[in-house]
Amino acid sequence: MCPWLQRGGVRERDWSMTGDNRLLNRLRQQIERNGPISVADYMRICLTDPDYGYYTTSQTIGRDGDFITAPEVSQVFGELIGLFFADYWQRLGCPSQIRLVELGPGRGTLVADLLRAGRTLPGFSEAISIDLVEVSRVLRRAQSEALESSGHSPTWHDRFEDVPNDRPVFVIANEFFDALPIRQFVRMGGGWHERQVAWNPDQGALTFAVADTRHDGDFDQTDSQDGDVIEASPAACEMASSVGHSIAQNGGAALFIDYGYLGPVVGDTLQAVRAHAYADPLAEPGRVDLTGHVDFSSLKLAANSAEAKCWGPVSQGEFLRRLGLQERLGMLAKDKPEHVVASLRASAERLAGSSQMGRLFKALAISTPTGPAPAGF
Repeated sequence: MCPWLQRGGVRERDWSMTGDNRLLNRLRQQIERNGPISVADYMRICLTDPDYGYYTTSQTIGRDGDFITAPEVSQVFGELIGLFFADYWQRLGCPSQIRLVELGPGRGTLVADLLRAGRTLPGFSEAISIDLVEVSRVLRRAQSEALESSGHSPTWHDRFEDVPNDRPVFVIANEFFDALPIRQFVRMGGGWHERQVAWNPDQGALTFAVADTRHDGDFDQTDSQDGDVIEASPAACEMASSVGHSIAQNGGAALFIDYGYLGPVVGDTLQAVRAHAYADPLAEPGRVDLTGHVDFSSLKLAANSAEAKCWGPVSQGEFLRRLGLQERLGMLAKDKPEHVVASLRASAERLAGSSQMGRLFKALAISTPTGPAPAGF
């Protein structure tokens, strides 16, 4: 689903349009009225527009959707995350009340598996109240169904900042940061200029453009050359800072899992996916998933600036193995038919194999400055 970073500048794309797209018309009118918009604004509008946004209006995850996330690959993923948090709760002295917060919970598969595994540690499930940060009303319904038999009634929020800041908080964000808007800058004439989305009336389509004014920010990229692209995500940094601040104030821990790199890195990582295949990010606004690779170095700096401590990142494969991936698979495979065992092995390879999700995906944990080391790190 996620290509490796590619060095280079703006790529040629097929601008052809098919079918009626009301969000495209709205973007065209906005750009014709006010001028080109940043890549970050384009992503934000395409993904979260109240009327036509990708996440706000559609069921996107699963084999019948556009992509599959790790919890949908195997129940083992969510179960190991549940054991991770149950173990950390125990290391903190088993506080009587905690908030379990998931950012972008998808269909609710991860939190349902997490809660099921967490019941193995007495007292952990009883201490939890669940807060889900989700803007999609469609996905909220799916999450409610997934948690129907869990014994927990979640509370939904549009923003993490709306979660009450009154007790230790355990935050899980799996493939959440990759969907936060990114800004892109193109090197031109020895300086950096912001990449924008413009309207080309001759082609009747959206197109990439570059701002005339030079960006004031200083990117330390001595090996870059004209045409290269570098990215930044203020939205991701703000979220990491908010989570870090909450943990520093009230205790707890966070776990961020996503695909990305330790920056800064030169490369254009903006991508679109539809029906499990790559798509043109400009051709069908609101109808495709838009993401960018996550700069874990920036997340660490943001959390540290909020006086929280970071652990890792480590590769997803190594993280899951340290949590007991193979042991859990062995338990599930016991006395099962060979075809079931083969399926379990294939799922584990997809999650942890270096040529699949195991290396590109990374895990980063956050705790208080004096908190114990979390499992897996």
